Amino acid sequence: MDSNKFPARLHILMATQSKKAIVIRLGPSYQNCILGWDRATNEFQVTQWFRGKIFTRRCDISPDGKHWIYFAFKANIGDSWTAIAKVPWLKAISLYKNGSTWGGGGLFLDNFTYWHHNIACEDATQLSQDIRPTEHAINFKSYGDSDRTIYFNRLIRDGWKIINRDRLAQDISTAIFEKQLNSNWIIQKICHTQMSPSEGKGGFYWDEHCLTNNETNSVTEGDTWEWAEWADDKLYFAKQGCLYQIDINDSGDLSAPELLHDFNHYTFEARTAPY
Repeated sequence: MDSNKFPARLHILMATQSKKAIVIRLGPSYQNCILGWDRATNEFQVTQWFRGKIFTRRCDISPDGKHWIYFAFKANIGDSWTAIAKVPWLKAISLYKNGSTWGGGGLFLDNFTYWHHNIACEDATQLSQDIRPTEHAINFKSYGDSDRTIYFNRLIRDGWKIINRDRLAQDISTAIFEKQLNSNWIIQKICHTQMSPSEGKGGFYWDEHCLTNNETNSVTEGDTWEWAEWADDKLYFAKQGCLYQIDINDSGDLSAPELLHDFNHYTFEARTAPY
């Protein structure tokens, strides 16, 4: 990686009923690369690129890993939309035009139903018959703006527990979530809603992490992890454009981080979805 460039930023959506995952690779600037990740083999498939912004906190993947929902904005044409696509591609099978960055995105309720956060959005201009939006009110809690509402409800649905939330100003807040890994270890996810103090870290919305041992109260690294999740009895985390894995051995100790993939070397390439 060129030392004069910021590393890629990563956000990952992991299916809960299969080994499929979506890797959203951000950077440089308004360039996004979407990759499929087979967690059973740790193989990564580059699919499509997008010149614009994908709001990672407003994205989700279906439990079976066959579909995902994302919210995208293209500044040069002033257009935005929510799309449902087949994993791991961007091409929409359902499409909701928006026109601004208010509203948009959503969450899956099951493999065939999703909730569309349709504030300020138009009716669907394209709607798949295979996977449908819910027609009923959903009991998701509002956490302010679309990014926090969708992201925090996704975390809670996926087993994270919110333990603290501080509102420092109208649009500045910090929320702390935690997840128990085993009897010894807890991971905390600190979700910031404020401009990052570090250029290249992720703009207005960014996360840090803290890994704590219950028995010793010792804290290991995590403040530089931009994304982390406990799945497959492993701890996965992203740091400086690279994806790592940590195992917990029989005695409850952590293994050394294992590099699974470095996403920094990719460059923009026009690709077409196969459907």
